[in-house]
Amino acid sequence: MGLEDLNHNFLTGNIETFVKWCRTQSCWPASFGLACCAIEMMATGASRFDLARFGMEVFRASPRQADLMIVAGRVSQKMAPVLRQVHDQMMEPKWVISMGVCASSGGMFNNYAIVQGVDQIVPVDVYAPGCPPGPETLIHAILTLHEMIRTGEITQRRNATGAGASVQLDVAPKTVSIGTPK
Repeated sequence: MGLEDLNHNFLTGNIETFVKWCRTQSCWPASFGLACCAIEMMATGASRFDLARFGMEVFRASPRQADLMIVAGRVSQKMAPVLRQVHDQMMEPKWVISMGVCASSGGMFNNYAIVQGVDQIVPVDVYAPGCPPGPETLIHAILTLHEMIRTGEITQRRNATGAGASVQLDVAPKTVSIGTPK
């Protein structure tokens, strides 16, 4: 009976599983707040919803220190090259969450000035629906991304298509009351 017959634990686990776990637990976001969704993204980092439990409490100002871009709000044609430049400066592997209907599809702004979906500029891994999506929806999107990173599913999809994973969340989770009721 060799090591391959043993159940993996922290002593006998393979290095790939360890690296996936490390990537899951160390996503550092670069905020790209452009409209009203940015307020909800800031609320997610505040004390009530607390992104610190995922190790994501500090939004990085430098793209070279971040590996997760949260695009929150509508992207104008003038801002699209800046968004692409920030994405290109981020370290690999990098992930993108499109937050809100304006970032995902242009929203109600069907005109020449607004990009009709941020996926035309950068590869999107998870779409968070809503106008604006609440902090619970963003946390659900982050947890979905974490699970995809942990299982390795996202890298398999990316290698197959060359784009993001393009996972759309079906429904926003139910609101959970945290703390004492008012």
